[in-house]
Amino acid sequence: MSHTAHIRSHRKPRPQSASKLALRAGVAGGVLSTIAVAGSAGPANAEPVTETIEMPALTLETPALATAIARSAEASQLAALDAELQTQENAAAVKAAKAAKKAKAEAVRKAEAEKKAEEAARAESRASRSSERTTLSASASKSDVSAPSGSVGTVISFLKAQLGDAYVMGATGPNAWDCSSLVQAAFRQVGVDLPRVSQDQSTAGTQVSLDNLQVGDILYWGGAGSAYHTGVYIGDGQYLDAANPGKGVVIQDLSGYPASGAVRVL
Repeated sequence: MSHTAHIRSHRKPRPQSASKLALRAGVAGGVLSTIAVAGSAGPANAEPVTETIEMPALTLETPALATAIARSAEASQLAALDAELQTQENAAAVKAAKAAKKAKAEAVRKAEAEKKAEEAARAESRASRSSERTTLSASASKSDVSAPSGSVGTVISFLKAQLGDAYVMGATGPNAWDCSSLVQAAFRQVGVDLPRVSQDQSTAGTQVSLDNLQVGDILYWGGAGSAYHTGVYIGDGQYLDAANPGKGVVIQDLSGYPASGAVRVL
């Protein structure tokens, strides 16, 4: 009987892949070959030694696997950065939306306040003009007791009561006029029915010289029959007209804007 006995392993064998089994077989074969050579070189009368050797399992990691692992880690990092960036962008959008909403509310509040202030100013202006018209109408009524119908004073009183009204092209009162509608309305107070537009008003009465003007004469700018503006002479080198959108109804000096001609209807 041999001096050494085979040692039986009590561990259960693990399943091995074909590549690992081949590798183990190759390594084991090389080791056993080495042992066999060493045994043959020993004393002739020595008994052969038989021993089972279990080699450790070898695992090989390829470059492709390492690259895949690195790419996976990089992708995870990029995904995390994208998520953080999206979170920041969402927060910025919410903040911007709140700021815009606040700015809009402030603008609406300011616009409403300006509108109310403007309406209040207009109401005050209308009340003032109404009071002035009432006073002038009462004065004119008293004078008409002895004055004939068609009094120039009534025309001038009506015109002065409109001072400060707005100029609006095509408007016919009571708080906004253009030049010819104001002249037409003034002479209507004394029963004179004038044409509506400046061109026709410039030929509605008797042509008079600008050197021989009387209060109540209708002044016109442009040619007779093709006039583009009219007003009424009120004396002392002045006239009253609905001038333009910037001035409204005002009194002006003829020296600053000489008329082209005049007609007399009273």
